[in-house]
Amino acid sequence: MIVDWETCIGCGLCAETCPIEAISMTSEKKASISDICVDCKACTKVCPKDAICPDHEPKEGGVSCYSCPITCFIGEGNTGACQRFTNKDGELVRNIPLQTYEDVKEIIGKDHEEAIRRPLITGIGAGTTYPDTKPAPYIVQSKLDGVDVVTVVTEAPLSYSGIKVKIDTDHPMGREGASVLIGKKKVGHLCTEEYGSKMLSLGGVNLLTGKDGLAVARLIVDIANQKEVRVKVEEGADLVLQVGKAPVIDGQTGRRMRVGCGSATMGLFGRDFLDAAGEVVVLDSHLIGQFTEHAAGRELGTKYSGLRLKARKSTPGRYFGEHGKGWGGTPIESPLDIIEGYDPKIFRPGMTVLITETTAEKAAIFRLEQGGTFTQIDLPPRAKAAVEMIGRNCQVSKVSAIFVGGSGGSARAGVTKIPVKLNEAIYQSRAKLTVGGAPTYILPGGGITFLVDVEKVKVRAFTYVPTPATVAPLEYTMRLGEYLELGGHKENIRKLRDVLKEIREKSKSQIPIIK
Repeated sequence: MIVDWETCIGCGLCAETCPIEAISMTSEKKASISDICVDCKACTKVCPKDAICPDHEPKEGGVSCYSCPITCFIGEGNTGACQRFTNKDGELVRNIPLQTYEDVKEIIGKDHEEAIRRPLITGIGAGTTYPDTKPAPYIVQSKLDGVDVVTVVTEAPLSYSGIKVKIDTDHPMGREGASVLIGKKKVGHLCTEEYGSKMLSLGGVNLLTGKDGLAVARLIVDIANQKEVRVKVEEGADLVLQVGKAPVIDGQTGRRMRVGCGSATMGLFGRDFLDAAGEVVVLDSHLIGQFTEHAAGRELGTKYSGLRLKARKSTPGRYFGEHGKGWGGTPIESPLDIIEGYDPKIFRPGMTVLITETTAEKAAIFRLEQGGTFTQIDLPPRAKAAVEMIGRNCQVSKVSAIFVGGSGGSARAGVTKIPVKLNEAIYQSRAKLTVGGAPTYILPGGGITFLVDVEKVKVRAFTYVPTPATVAPLEYTMRLGEYLELGGHKENIRKLRDVLKEIREKSKSQIPIIK
């Protein structure tokens, strides 16, 4: 890369951005690029004056890296932009050797031993320790695999709780960060997108303790219990959501989750695209793929078709998309709108371009006519087969949810007289926290903040109280010796067989069950 000093304004953005510190600022406040530059073009993406451009003088003594779309040209003894590969005597060598499990097991740490991976009983229907000055309602002990195991259960009111909702769809829902509403009540916000999914963050202590806390608590619990809910994204979509079912967005039911972004689709189905058309374009709101220019197409032996796309290029064959209500979640209503032009020396009359979405719900093929216009034609068998292959590999559009709770509060008093020891045992996998019997993920750091997939928890296991707070069934399972060491309520331990006998006897009575 070279710098045009006449155009350079000395802002220094290129030097800040360069991943290998190949750029420095001169005393004249101009950018200067050293010989270790690998042509990754990161600097060109941030230069406000387009003062940096490729140096067309051929370089010697380097090796091109094809481990990603950037294709760095790495000089002898240097590394690429990702700093993974080093040019050693003309060969690219990974500069960290392959690691086995033995190399990393100390960092990963130990898993829970088999005997404590599941609770002896669950917290569902157990009752509560509140006001947390007394032992948990059930502390039971039994032998599993020859090991004395204790499970402590409670239904804990959690002010520190919320729910993350994953919606598998390409349909636009609104501005990232926008409030999620029930009527005029704010109950959460629209999060960053994940792969093929939109995310909602609902609840949390600040909203639960706010003026609309009761509505927030009810919403969290309804979603966790897999009920249908209706919310609106501010200045965005109306949503009907139910865990385990397809989302309804502005009255439109989701059918498919995309198989990948437009670029990923090139790698996944490149062989299917080879004879489908002269060019294949996959529209996507994040990365649009163009097959013959893409690395996947080049590796399969294609030659660039000469078609130019109306989008901002990331790397060859990969273009940044935009959000909208058109094809592939983009603003494109007519697929031909993605075509900016073509090189008439390469893309000639009779050649075709297949344009589809990452879900393959929409697809069309166009032929270039003598007059320079495109005509839509019926999908020929190979093009149809390629589109159907994409569709067959898409998963169904679905709503799922993760309940998030902080169980590091006073409810620990029902488990132990030394709460910090419970925290330590959880983090060191000497004790296991489950929710309604379902496994949890414990967030790193302090406290005990857990995540649990609500589809793995029995329906109606979650409730709420008008304080407001949600209520979740919690189980702590560990060895008996471990429980006593962390200050457990030894005097309240009961044999599992005695508790089960008591429950069976109670179930025979005429106690009404609230439905």
